[in-house]
Amino acid sequence: MGSYSQARSLFEKALDIKQKLPYVDRFDLAVSYNNLASVDDLMGHYAQALMYYEKALLLYQENLPDYHHHPNLVCLWSNIGLLYKNTGEYTQALVHLEKALEAALVCFRSDHLDVAVSYNNLASVYSDINDHSRALSCYEKTLTIFEANLPESRLNLATSYNNVGVVHKNMGNYSQALFFYEKALNIRRQALPEDHPDIAISYNNMGLVYANMNRNAEALAFYEKALLIQQKTLPSNHPDLAMSYNNIGLAYDQTAEYSKALSYLEKALDIQENMNPTNQHSLATCYNNIASVHQSTKNYSQALSFYTKAVSICEKSLPANHPNLATSYNNIGSVYHAMGEHSQALLFFEKDLEICQQNLPKNHPDLAFCYNNIRLVYLHMGDESQALSFRQKALSILNSEDRLTTN
Repeated sequence: MGSYSQARSLFEKALDIKQKLPYVDRFDLAVSYNNLASVDDLMGHYAQALMYYEKALLLYQENLPDYHHHPNLVCLWSNIGLLYKNTGEYTQALVHLEKALEAALVCFRSDHLDVAVSYNNLASVYSDINDHSRALSCYEKTLTIFEANLPESRLNLATSYNNVGVVHKNMGNYSQALFFYEKALNIRRQALPEDHPDIAISYNNMGLVYANMNRNAEALAFYEKALLIQQKTLPSNHPDLAMSYNNIGLAYDQTAEYSKALSYLEKALDIQENMNPTNQHSLATCYNNIASVHQSTKNYSQALSFYTKAVSICEKSLPANHPNLATSYNNIGSVYHAMGEHSQALLFFEKDLEICQQNLPKNHPDLAFCYNNIRLVYLHMGDESQALSFRQKALSILNSEDRLTTN
């Protein structure tokens, strides 16, 4: 953070000098605004960063006849789009990143590396909003350009393979995910020292796939390889260490080794709570994971305490209809339901449903499970007519009773 502050101070001095010159080069001024914005962006000062980005944008608009298609605009649209991504304003992020891609396609060849970066940025937003098919399409376009332009040993190519692997993992295509993760790992092993943190990231990613395949022993083996590297090469408060502790904790949770799970998850939490306050999403995830272990051990008061901490962060940092909020409301509802506090359970399940209805198609399976959760609450409250109504809504989506719980 200190180096960012020093850089910002120097950029401010440069801007002040430029503004006092008898002739001000407006394009040079725009570069200064963009530099200031970039540092503010990195420091998490998003409102201030956006102000400077927009000052730079205005200068280009006023001084370029076809500013939409100028190479400098590719960078500027991208920066603004990624800022909106970081603040969870995904619609605005997509608007600006699509403008960046449009400008890149006009300014450069279709196989230019800047075009690849534009596709990659768009893909990262689609991935964040769980639009996996669009994310995969954009990441594959990035990969095609990289494969055509970069040597097989280039680390950017490894990152691209990794990104495609992430989307396949999120889509449940686990064999494909492993295929691309292994490609990324092979490049990293050839290009980097054996104890490089990026190799640890590859091990962690492969562990996540094995965890999703319920192959917990293999998952744990990869997580421990990652942790061994990270403990040797990273400071004890590094976020990647928190990720490894978290993953190992979740693996032990899956095998019902709850005391070990809590031990590792609490190590992750200790790092997350002492990190930069801009990293709130990871902190909320950590609270959720610890809450889940307490819920599994029927320690409902502790589960509720940690779930409430998570939802408090999400409500402050995310749009009101963000999918992560829906998950948090569902978690709290499930605890209240287990505690027999049905009116509270219903309140949170309905909040979950409202967000899912705003974000998902009417026949999405997740909606069926929202309806089923509400059905179960009404059933335990003795309101059979409402229970039947929500059962029918769920069945109209699933078209099968087999996927509904029957208690």
